Amino acid sequence: MAFDPVFLSRLQFGFVISFHIIFPSFTIGLGAWLATIEGARLATGNPVYRRVFDFWLKVFALSFGMGVVTGIVMAFQFGTNWSVLAERTGSIQGPLLGYEAFTAFMLEATFFGVMLLGRDRVSPRVYFFACCMVSLGTMFSSFWILIVLGPIQMVRWPHMLLAAFLTSGMSIAATGAWYLLLGRHRDEGRVMLHWSLGLVAVLIPIQLFFGHLTGLYVLKHQPAKFAAIEARWKNQQPASEVLIAIPDPVSERNLFALEIPRLGSMIASGSWTAPEVGLESFPPKDRPPVVIPFFAFRIMVGMGLIMLAVSWLGNLLRFRDRLETTRWFLWCTFLSFPTGFIAVLAGWYTAEVGRQPWVVYGLLRTADAYAVFIGFGTYYIFKLLLQGPTVEATAIPGATARRPMAFADDAASATGNQSPAQG
Repeated sequence: MAFDPVFLSRLQFGFVISFHIIFPSFTIGLGAWLATIEGARLATGNPVYRRVFDFWLKVFALSFGMGVVTGIVMAFQFGTNWSVLAERTGSIQGPLLGYEAFTAFMLEATFFGVMLLGRDRVSPRVYFFACCMVSLGTMFSSFWILIVLGPIQMVRWPHMLLAAFLTSGMSIAATGAWYLLLGRHRDEGRVMLHWSLGLVAVLIPIQLFFGHLTGLYVLKHQPAKFAAIEARWKNQQPASEVLIAIPDPVSERNLFALEIPRLGSMIASGSWTAPEVGLESFPPKDRPPVVIPFFAFRIMVGMGLIMLAVSWLGNLLRFRDRLETTRWFLWCTFLSFPTGFIAVLAGWYTAEVGRQPWVVYGLLRTADAYAVFIGFGTYYIFKLLLQGPTVEATAIPGATARRPMAFADDAASATGNQSPAQG
């Protein structure tokens, strides 16, 4: 693939958003966990809850800060790399991002300081209220960001929110299991392990349900993406479900495919004999890549099944009073730490790569949305480097900050009273 500006812009944005999404997907759930554990401490007065809260508050603060910093970098790219997208959709994206600032940022900025520094300055009830407001702010932020991406996010937002809760839940469970394996902080580790495994066990079936609803919405409004996820090259009636295969885009077939007949129709349409659309129904220029959405979707589902198995088995051992003594299970729980993060990343790759070649589905292609300024800026820098330090640096009397770019040209033009020197 040629390293053209579109590819480079997509590569940069993909790297930045992949790094950024790790932190919000963790802090959204962790904020809710902190509010819950603080509420339990307030209700019971148990000092263990206070120690658990103080421990995770430090982690939350660092993760929250990293999320803010990486998010700012990502936002700048709309102007530097995707100016056509910003121009075409600014009237929609601008107000929605403004709503995020007025609701989510205001809540977080106001009450996060209380969480960090106000424990001894406000009453316990006010402190608990601050924890709840910070948690609510993180959820508001995710809502507005996802709504910016399109109406489908009305279905996808609960899916993403639950993914954040599951990510935090598995991280907390893994931490608790690690402490129990080491024989350290047993009381705190017990709280982390029991609470988080119970939460994940309840949420994972709900997550599977919302994932199915998201798939049905994609089937109706983005059928090419759905066909790519299923690696369905031809129209089928009834359609089989490809469990695993190696998609071959050149010959438009699946190698070493493991399929279940008729199941694809049942999953998509609720009928064992319903017809399903394949990629052959779409012009080649409108088809998304197949390999990345196909494997990313299955990785996401696989991580979900691991979380389901770990949480349900953990609660079974808990009911039999064997959870803390079954070391092989504690190791499995500890090693499942990254499952939530992997599932979130795989889900985003499925959604965003599967939407190609569109940046606004059906209206604006990705190839038409990037900023041509990248090429011009690179050319201008190269021109300056080629020219070299030809003029001795001197003080510029009367220079004005209104024309900062003039400093890159003739020094006299920086005052705003003269035109750049003609070479």
